[in-house]
Amino acid sequence: MSPYPSEFPYFLHEVKSRPCLCLYVFDSEFPAFVLRRNEPLALFLVGTRRFCTKISCVLSEQQDTAELPSHPGKMGSKQIAQETFDDAVQENITEFEMDPEEAVREAVLQFESQGVDLSNIVKAVRPPASENGQRQKHQILLTLDSLGRAVAEPDVAELPEQLSALAAQCKEQLAFRYLAGQNGAYPVVFSACQLAAGDRDLLLQAFSTLSALLDGQPDLLDAAGQELLLQSLRERREDAEMTLAGIRCVRHACLKHEQNRQDFVKGGILPLLTGAIIQHGDSADVVRTAASALRVMTFDDDIRVPFGHAHDHAKMIVLENDGLRVLIEAAKAFTDDLGVLSELCATLSRLSVRNEFCQEIVDLGGLNFMVTLLADCMEHPDVVKQVLSAIRAVAGNDDVKDAIVDAGATDLIVLAISQHLANPQICEQGCAALCVLALRKPENCSVIMEGGGALAALQAMKAHPREVAVQKQACMLIRNLVSRSRDFSQPILEMGAENLITEARAAHRDCDDVARAALRDLGCKVELRELWTGQKGSLAQ
Repeated sequence: MSPYPSEFPYFLHEVKSRPCLCLYVFDSEFPAFVLRRNEPLALFLVGTRRFCTKISCVLSEQQDTAELPSHPGKMGSKQIAQETFDDAVQENITEFEMDPEEAVREAVLQFESQGVDLSNIVKAVRPPASENGQRQKHQILLTLDSLGRAVAEPDVAELPEQLSALAAQCKEQLAFRYLAGQNGAYPVVFSACQLAAGDRDLLLQAFSTLSALLDGQPDLLDAAGQELLLQSLRERREDAEMTLAGIRCVRHACLKHEQNRQDFVKGGILPLLTGAIIQHGDSADVVRTAASALRVMTFDDDIRVPFGHAHDHAKMIVLENDGLRVLIEAAKAFTDDLGVLSELCATLSRLSVRNEFCQEIVDLGGLNFMVTLLADCMEHPDVVKQVLSAIRAVAGNDDVKDAIVDAGATDLIVLAISQHLANPQICEQGCAALCVLALRKPENCSVIMEGGGALAALQAMKAHPREVAVQKQACMLIRNLVSRSRDFSQPILEMGAENLITEARAAHRDCDDVARAALRDLGCKVELRELWTGQKGSLAQ
């Protein structure tokens, strides 16, 4: 019995002495088949050039999309191997007489139309096979082979050129470094780092290559690599360039990789990072990169683990390494460097995880630094976004709320929303900051209303009807403004709040609860559903 619909003819034939299945589909609406066969190679041809473009998939007996190696593709999307894509391009050239550029475009179009994620695929034509029939490799693999030979011999004189070439190609795009990583690049680069241990300049180049390779591929780093980086940061802590190169590797290795974060923290990376900021406080690159690496240690972005140690790491940075003081003091040396100041603000916001930490930031002068930065850098959206996020974070402390309002930050926040109304991230962070300041603080609500905070939030809702985060934060702000100050309900309703909130509730399911609460506290008629009535059965949806 055939597993395929009877209306689609198929037949087996031999290609290069291997059993293959050819399936012709002339309906472009029909979904592609995913076949699993016992043959070592299955080649699927869908349609012809005139009626339906061909798609090629190479699947072995054990291989399917779920079993491809871990890589930074989109979650839940289909994946293919590089060889599969290369074969499809080559077949377009040889069988359909397409030129190379057209063949690549056609392959990309058809794979993407089938929902395949090609972010890890090198979209280029592989050189034609040599005279002896041996397949040629992509340029980055040829460079990797050259580096491998230099490491194996070992030819130290050849290493700088090969390391530089590999680093340059890895930095071009994710697909290049992914292909290199899947073809054994990490052991080769790690061996090059070991060979360069006694040569400062060569080790600097090796770390640069390692950093480029690890970008987006933290799984490549092993325990030996972690120890090599930690040892280098300890032994060469006085060398700003070596410190910077090592920290870049650590940062790439810890993004979206909880185990690497925990291993590095256990290995003592936190005092090395804060120490780098202190020792090289005059180096903008070191301070910015070290602050970024500290922030990465507080992330909980690895979906492969049920929970991370983000909170514990934040406490360790503050309590054991005096992280707040280190960051705020570092900011004083870079009053004109927006990149460094933005990074320091972002890191401070990640460390504001406890009530006393928020208060300590104020006591150390961090709040004055943030307010001044917001006032001086209103024209720079990236800086504004980070400062608003930091103010939102430290406002978790009720006493700090009052200090923020007394410092005049509410007017600056409203100005930021109004001036960057087209920027959804600034609108979200601005509304969120005002929302936190208004929570349980009727006096602050009055200041926000007088400063035009409610109107700014409603304007943000109008400007970004499809941005659920903006809609949600604005609804929460409106609710906080009126929950303890009912006198504000009528002025806010006259601004058109009811229609905007109702539209947000209808358009975004995630806004339903906060929108309903806002409408209720505004005094609007709202349907309250009784989710459970004591009857046996599931809750109403």
